[in-house]
Amino acid sequence: MLALGADTVIADTELAPSQRRALEDVVKVKVIDRTAVILDIFSQHAKSREGKAQVELAQLEYLLPRLRGWGESMSRQAGGQVGAGNGMGSRGPGETKIELDRRRIHTRMAILRKKIKEMKPAREAKRANRVRNVVPSVAIAGYTNAGKSSLLNRLTRAGVLVENALFATLDATVRKSMTDDGRPFTYADTVGFVRNLPHQLVEAFRSTLEEVSGSDIIVHVVDGSHPDPAAQLATVREVISEVDGREIPEVVVFNKSDLVDESQRLVLRGMVPDAIFVSARTGEGIDELRARLAEFLPRPEVELDLLVPYDRGEVIARIHEIGRVVDVEYLEAGTRVTAKVYPQDASALGEFAH
Repeated sequence: MLALGADTVIADTELAPSQRRALEDVVKVKVIDRTAVILDIFSQHAKSREGKAQVELAQLEYLLPRLRGWGESMSRQAGGQVGAGNGMGSRGPGETKIELDRRRIHTRMAILRKKIKEMKPAREAKRANRVRNVVPSVAIAGYTNAGKSSLLNRLTRAGVLVENALFATLDATVRKSMTDDGRPFTYADTVGFVRNLPHQLVEAFRSTLEEVSGSDIIVHVVDGSHPDPAAQLATVREVISEVDGREIPEVVVFNKSDLVDESQRLVLRGMVPDAIFVSARTGEGIDELRARLAEFLPRPEVELDLLVPYDRGEVIARIHEIGRVVDVEYLEAGTRVTAKVYPQDASALGEFAH
């Protein structure tokens, strides 16, 4: 290792603490496993308070068992007993360093769990609000570096961070959009999945993945130019199942189609016959994807003829937000609006019926 100039060895598996220490004894440099790498990448990209709290909690959960067995050489406990062993001084000059570390970690973990629990109602209220307002949600899910953020940029022309880097998105990015016939919905970009994602990380990042389970459609993005797209498909579907998203309609998108030749397309088409080939770079397939999403998204079916006074502009804004405006006419008494809305919103607008 030293001949290669390496100062760290990364194992592409999860190592037990004893395995890691044994490896370090052999290779004489720092050894870390894939879970530590994933956690480190997550910690670099966490932006929201909740994202940061969950990253720290997952890091501490990972660290805690790895403190075991390091205490013997640091022990500062007294060898003898004072009185019956229960009196003052029976613990020697103080706790061992390992016990102090463990106690601090347990305390910090309790604080973080409390914080995350307090954040959950606000997040659920936000999502419930989206459902109540009938703003359908499209979750963009996929393997890490499959091009989800680039695709979201193409679909919404929004300036979302795009990097050729693993896990460049950690916190879910939500963007508003509209179908060609005027139905509003949101896109949610989520963190990329990896094969064999350690279970404790799925739990720790559940809030990021909740964007998937709370959506109406999942756009499953696969890197069409990847050497093993079948493994990507399987990994993402497995994680979607773990977060209760199995029943949600799925649109499979093979991205980076500009890098895929005709024979590769045939193989991919064989995997998922109704998949859409897109290129976030050239724009290929973007219109087809938008049309497919419009088919799946719910439609407002109740037609209303409303007369809204001019001093109630917020009602007009609300109608645009929750339904589809068919016609607008400006009369002396107010704005006459013909609109199609979802059944649950029709009664709230009843007072303005014309």
